[in-house]
Amino acid sequence: MDDFIDDIKKACEALMKGGIILYPTDTIWGIGCDATNEEAVQRVFALKQRSDSKAMLVLVDSPVKLEAYVSEVPGMAWDLVEVTDKPLTIIYPEGKNLAKSLLAEDKSIGIRVTGEQFSKKLCERFRKPIVSTSANVSGQPSPASFNEISEDVKKGVDYIVNYRRTEQIKSKPSGIIRLGTDNSIQIIRK
Repeated sequence: MDDFIDDIKKACEALMKGGIILYPTDTIWGIGCDATNEEAVQRVFALKQRSDSKAMLVLVDSPVKLEAYVSEVPGMAWDLVEVTDKPLTIIYPEGKNLAKSLLAEDKSIGIRVTGEQFSKKLCERFRKPIVSTSANVSGQPSPASFNEISEDVKKGVDYIVNYRRTEQIKSKPSGIIRLGTDNSIQIIRK
């Protein structure tokens, strides 16, 4: 457990300095940074060689935090977050208090409430949302485990979490739905 706590501490230190981390999430390994730090977010876009017109999602540790980063949380979101039994990213109509480049052209933002032990504790301790984007260069396959992450990505981050590196479980990306303020639902990915 000491290694787990040490990893959380070192990852937080990197995030606080505007750094980029490579970390396990409730889905696949992710590249992360402080979702409120525009410079850090731009570094993630550069590492992924990805256009900043393609939005990235963020993780929070609790549904309570949604109101700090979404202008109006649709009522249905509370039920969905509570009843989902697998990782679910919800695209909310209008994000706020986040790096501007994380928002889509229509100001929407994808947020997932993580239940995975490490990413949840990391978000809790960091006290801000954390970017979570697949640990690959855009256009390349998403790595299902740590050993599938390219050396270029590993060299491009400031801290690599040790926790769960040896796991060989084939994780999958989250489901994605878009919610409207009128509680309309659009399924993006099951």
